[in-house]
Amino acid sequence: MTKSEQEKYWTERYASGNTGWDIGYPSTPIKAYLDQLEDKSLRILIPGAGNAYEAEHAWRAGFTNVFVLDVARPPLDDLQRRVPDFPARQLIHDDFFAHQGQYDLILEQTFFCSLLPTPENRQAYARQMAGLLVPGGKLVGLWFTFPLVPTGQRPFGGSKAEYLGYLGNYFEVQTFTTAHNSIPPRTGNELFGIFQRPHE
Repeated sequence: MTKSEQEKYWTERYASGNTGWDIGYPSTPIKAYLDQLEDKSLRILIPGAGNAYEAEHAWRAGFTNVFVLDVARPPLDDLQRRVPDFPARQLIHDDFFAHQGQYDLILEQTFFCSLLPTPENRQAYARQMAGLLVPGGKLVGLWFTFPLVPTGQRPFGGSKAEYLGYLGNYFEVQTFTTAHNSIPPRTGNELFGIFQRPHE
């Protein structure tokens, strides 16, 4: 889909309340990961962030360089309403694949599973993630580990081996295993991963 088609699709889903991915609070594994980080100056990107509860948590925890990117405007506006002191310049209305920048950490939370599951899309995702990270930077988050459903039915899953087939081309794998602290509805269906871009 073009950027305008994507924006229209996701904006309509927010308008209709068709947001089954929205759990209303930060995902437990990502919150736990953020809570153990000491460097509050890290440049953090959360792409396809939806209502961005993880960004809200990070900001309130003292992380000053949190950037939220979404192709739809409504979730960015919602975060700004909830957190009025969140810097507007750190709310990025853009297509992930066109975005440019350099980050220390990128958080993955239900973004990958929203992309149409073609090999081209998944390879482009891995390549773009690596390109947005500084050498030594990390991609951290959750990937659904259930079989793909027919095209057009999100969320799109996959297997550990498939994900590694894409991400392993660009990253060193620090951990990639079944999440031990998923929210109850997702228990056993999420892989928690830490992928590091190699130092150059």
